[in-house]
Amino acid sequence: MGNSGGCDFATSFHIPVLCKAVTEGLITKTGGVYVDTTLGGGGHSAALLELLSPRGRVFGVDRDVEALDASCSRLVADLERGRFTPLRGNFEHIEQLLDEAGEAQVDGLVADLGVSSRQIDAASRGFSYLAEGALDMRMDMRGGRTAREIVNSWDREMLKEAFSKYGEEPRSGRIARAIVEARPLESTTELADAVRGVTPSREAIRTLSRVFQALRIVVNRELEALEGLLEASARVVRPGGRMAVICYHSLEDRRVKRFFRNGNFEREPLRDAYGNPLVPWKERMRKPIRPDAEEVKANPRSRSARLRIAERTERAWPPDEGAQTTTRR
Repeated sequence: MGNSGGCDFATSFHIPVLCKAVTEGLITKTGGVYVDTTLGGGGHSAALLELLSPRGRVFGVDRDVEALDASCSRLVADLERGRFTPLRGNFEHIEQLLDEAGEAQVDGLVADLGVSSRQIDAASRGFSYLAEGALDMRMDMRGGRTAREIVNSWDREMLKEAFSKYGEEPRSGRIARAIVEARPLESTTELADAVRGVTPSREAIRTLSRVFQALRIVVNRELEALEGLLEASARVVRPGGRMAVICYHSLEDRRVKRFFRNGNFEREPLRDAYGNPLVPWKERMRKPIRPDAEEVKANPRSRSARLRIAERTERAWPPDEGAQTTTRR
């Protein structure tokens, strides 16, 4: 299986990562139904539609209206033919979204986690410490708390826990204290300055990346949404169908790996009364696929990407409520 980029499907909105590996690993039926759960600029959707037969269809899910508008403009021909259907919402609600679209099960799901290039580059969205913008960080602008609310209202212990848990930041306590002392913070620049003030210059970039990552994860409930998607995936994908997930940090990758291997987010699978593992997925490979040097050179933001692909087994999911389950530790 190839692991090169797929930059033929790139736009100014987003560069799809590991595009060839995703399409080769995901498509099992050229006339099947697939879901791009992180539509973004429509790169992975466009790649899927190019390889599918005229009967093949793709649903594109995103909670960002800008992404939906950009993808609909790009895929207008397939939209008009009924091959592409946009769905606005959070991918953790994939069952409800598909049900409302009249589709109970599909042949494959792809999720390219994290933030799109367009969202990072739009200073007004507040995702990046490299440009001044409002402390927002919401992927769905229709509502919900912003990063500004969090940094200005959470107490020091809550901020410390967030930076440690979601950013794996070793200086979380020091940074939390600095933020509290610098309040009120209104912009990404002000937040970045507060963090730099208690961080050695040689560590500033890594630390800022971790702090902004942690805030983004909290604002968008990213890990809760990912767990919801993974749990729903076993009910949405038909036996023999596949799921491809691209992760960019260990918090995501750990959850994907454990769910594919164990059917839960623990270290061991649930087992029935006879000790048989209750697992709805079978990994296509034990180690994740990574971008090659050519792709990283063309798209430096892809360097941390990890792609995992699994195939849906015949096992009914969720397990029978009457089954006795144990977890071996």
